[in-house]
Amino acid sequence: MFSFFKKKIQDTSEAEQKEVHVEDFTNIEIISDYFKNETGVTFEKQTSILKSKLTTFCRHRDIYSFTKLLETVKADKDIKQELIDYLTTNETFFYREFSQIQKLVELVKKSNKKVDILCAPSATGEEPYSIAIALLEAGVTPDNFKILGIDINALAILDAKTAVYKVRNIRNLSDSILDKYFVEDEKHYILKPIVKSQVTYKLANLFDPSFKSLGKFDFIFSRNMLIYFDRETKIKAKEILESMRKNEEQEIFFGHADLF
Repeated sequence: MFSFFKKKIQDTSEAEQKEVHVEDFTNIEIISDYFKNETGVTFEKQTSILKSKLTTFCRHRDIYSFTKLLETVKADKDIKQELIDYLTTNETFFYREFSQIQKLVELVKKSNKKVDILCAPSATGEEPYSIAIALLEAGVTPDNFKILGIDINALAILDAKTAVYKVRNIRNLSDSILDKYFVEDEKHYILKPIVKSQVTYKLANLFDPSFKSLGKFDFIFSRNMLIYFDRETKIKAKEILESMRKNEEQEIFFGHADLF
């Protein structure tokens, strides 16, 4: 009898010690402001979507409020990167807006020298690999160019390094290009080493002070990134990229949707 009551008291004590939290997913602004300051990405016109995604993100990690989420990402770099990956997932494809890539090829051939190319963002690799393929197809030798692809999404970087693509990603490529630079494996297309070796990848944040340590480049591609920024952040991003040019007269290749 005594042991029964002792266990009862112990169970009650343990229950009282457990902290009970009430969910509070209302103050979305503290996360959207933080994310904008860290990455430049704004969700001003997508507040309801952001709130839904963040609530799911929190519940899967036993985080009971946006305030607690903010505390967590500030203290835990891994959770912070998970949040960045979660909110910056995007999809692209090979030879997107190809006219700009053709222009780059012309400039590289005209320069008649080894060139360094920055692709920011690189997403899952379609853009930098498209540039590499176009240059190789134009007769530019592999030792005359190298490409650095950067992105803030760690999962995208991993996918880019793996370089395995679905049909929808390669839909703009001709059969001859596919036969020459890819190996088909069931429903996937695996990029060959001759292209992969021309591109290196790095996890990097445009707005981090360390970004400029990447060096300077002959050509810079930054397409479909600025569309996620407000006007003030777009101007700041443009200034940072302009400071990375070897030649101040060389224009940066922005996407057609990246309006200032």
